[in-house]
Amino acid sequence: MTRLLLIILFVLPLSVFSQENKASLQREARGLVRKGNKLYGQEKFSDAEVAYKKAIAKDPNYEIANYNLGVALAEQNRGEEAIAQYELTAKLAENKLTKAEAFHNLGNQHFDTKNYQKSVEAYKNSLRNNPTDDETRYNLALAQKLLEEQQKEDENKENKDDKDNKDNKDKKDGEDKDKDKKEGDDEEDKKDKGDDEKDKKQDPKDEKKDQQKKPKPGQLSPQQMEQLLEAMNNEEKKTQEKMNARKEKGRKVKQEKDW
Repeated sequence: MTRLLLIILFVLPLSVFSQENKASLQREARGLVRKGNKLYGQEKFSDAEVAYKKAIAKDPNYEIANYNLGVALAEQNRGEEAIAQYELTAKLAENKLTKAEAFHNLGNQHFDTKNYQKSVEAYKNSLRNNPTDDETRYNLALAQKLLEEQQKEDENKENKDDKDNKDNKDKKDGEDKDKDKKEGDDEEDKKDKGDDEKDKKQDPKDEKKDQQKKPKPGQLSPQQMEQLLEAMNNEEKKTQEKMNARKEKGRKVKQEKDW
């Protein structure tokens, strides 16, 4: 009985020490986040990144530190790293608002790279965690619109490629037929010299000139090319205006309570 009591007394201090050590690390992590936020406010994003990483080293599941690290990376235009960090934050976060903001920023990152499919998915996940966020809902609607336009452009391009391939095949078949016809004509020329007089009725120079006037199969006239370029520029301008009008919430770093 005495031995058992001694064992309990020996184990208990170790448990208390472990909890105290964990609490101490969490306090240090909060202090590092506050330091990182101050550096972020001074636009020292690289230094803020270091502070957030140190905080995460103290407490790997610290969702505010993980979220703020993603924001700091995004401010440095390190999109791929920011995406990975937002994905990690969304996975770790238990707080729904933090999870929603992580997905929102993830959607923004994919939007900026014109990956509208993933952008739409991220905004939807954000709204699942915070259905009242109107700005995320706006971004979702715009991303869906641009995704639809992108898919149509891809479809049109695919159809154009198919048409070009068909035109090239028809052209090749026509050239093969012309070649066969020419070979047949050469044989006929050998048999009947009278065909030479018929061929001379049109001046070869005039024939060449006529051929130059006619657009070749699959080619556009200068006027058609100019119209096509103008249409493409107008479409690109409209899309750019939509992107500039996007209401990106611009979520900044989360503040840590001073306690």
